[in-house]
Amino acid sequence: MSHRIDKVSSLIKEELSLIFLHKIQDPGLSLITVTNVIVSPDLKHTKVYLSVFNKEKRESVLKKVNDLNGWIRTQLAGRIQIRYVPELHFFIDDTMDYVEKIEGLFKKIHENDNEKDNI
Repeated sequence: MSHRIDKVSSLIKEELSLIFLHKIQDPGLSLITVTNVIVSPDLKHTKVYLSVFNKEKRESVLKKVNDLNGWIRTQLAGRIQIRYVPELHFFIDDTMDYVEKIEGLFKKIHENDNEKDNI
C-alpha cells in the first residue's frame, strides 16, 4: 500500500473512533471499537471493521451503525481535510472469535496430552 493510503486509513480510523466515543449518545452503541480501516486505492471507499463487546448484539449494532452511516460520514467530513470523503462500509470484526476458538483447541490438545501422560 502507498504511504498516502496508509495515512488516510490511520486518520479515518482515529477520527471514527472519536466519533463513536464522543458523538454517538446511543447506549446500545457504547462498547464499539474501530479495529481496522481499509481504504481503496482510489480513496472512494473504506471498509471499517468494528469490534462489539457484546457478541449477542453484533447484528443489531451493525444495523444501527449502518442506519447512522450518512450522519457518521458527515461528522467525518467535518473532522478531516480531504477532497472526497470516502463511502463507509461497516463490517463486524470477528478476529477475537477466531482467537478464542484457536485457544480452545490448544487447551483441548494440552488436556489430551496431560491425560495421556497420566496413563
